[in-house]
Amino acid sequence: MKKKQAKTKKPVWRYLLGLACVLLIALAAFLWTAQEALVRPLAVSEDGLRFEVAEGSNLSRALRELEQQGVIKWPRLVLAYAYWQGKTGIHAGEYLLPDGSNAMDLVSRLNRGDVTRYRLTLVEGWTFRQALEHVRSGRNIVQSEAGAEPKTAASALGFDGESPEGWIFPDTYIYRSGTSDIDLLKQAHQRMVKVLDEEWRNRAEDLPYSSPYEALTMASLVEKETGQASERGAIAGVFVRRLNKGMRLQTDPTVIYGLGDEFDGNLTRAHLRQATPYNTYVNKGLPPTPIALPGRGAIHAALHPEEGDSLYFVGKGDGSHHFSATLPEHNRAVREFQLKRRADYRSSPTANGDK
Repeated sequence: MKKKQAKTKKPVWRYLLGLACVLLIALAAFLWTAQEALVRPLAVSEDGLRFEVAEGSNLSRALRELEQQGVIKWPRLVLAYAYWQGKTGIHAGEYLLPDGSNAMDLVSRLNRGDVTRYRLTLVEGWTFRQALEHVRSGRNIVQSEAGAEPKTAASALGFDGESPEGWIFPDTYIYRSGTSDIDLLKQAHQRMVKVLDEEWRNRAEDLPYSSPYEALTMASLVEKETGQASERGAIAGVFVRRLNKGMRLQTDPTVIYGLGDEFDGNLTRAHLRQATPYNTYVNKGLPPTPIALPGRGAIHAALHPEEGDSLYFVGKGDGSHHFSATLPEHNRAVREFQLKRRADYRSSPTANGDK
């Protein structure tokens, strides 16, 4: 009778090896799936996706919100990838995610803070009120309660009881969604302080200004009177010589500024005689404050007036001016360029026949 042959047991290492193989296959499948999920384009339209990350939000919350919008399917996987890459920090703001972007692109954009940027231009010659209104109308600008009125905006900028006129630098500013009106105005104000300081330190000698503020005021007059940039120095020269001689500046833009809402676009001789603190036909010297936003060119001209003997200028109708050294010559120019205006006459800015 044959004896039963005992079953040979498989070594333990074979079981372990098999288990390891299964795990490796599972891991490889998971990694392949994860890789696919991370590199696969997200559900974004051809125009891209605009979305907002609120102040105080974090990556986990942002990913959950995008999951709810159907943009991503595996927010926890994306979060794990961000931790692995050390990119969990994000920045608040509005983002534009282009078509074709994947989860890795999304994490990188949020981590770098590639928020959408907007451009807003403040124009030379505008008043503070005009600049404030334009800033508040900017796309995705937060309209603060302080910016509702020029007076409250001035206070928020630190001009308690003082005029902010002239203290906003006209330039193009880049900002992100959520920037407030006051924040942008503060940036423009700081820019003006810097520019004025730079120009003041490099000013010409023997100027009739006791402070940078007076130079800023003069620059605003030059800005409003200049139709062509090449004439800024010449116009500044006329004003400086008139100040030195004790003559009234007699510049129409100051009269218009002093009239405020009363001005309807038609400057009359009665207006030139109307007493306001800004009427330079009535008052000697500079007006009490700037009357507009001067650019660097006008500030430079006010601090580097062109030499010469002209004391008068009149608009020629094409944006340029005729400069005269004597009153008889000036009167002839007035008759030629203003009293016998061509049909296509235009003045930029307002012509000043009574100078």
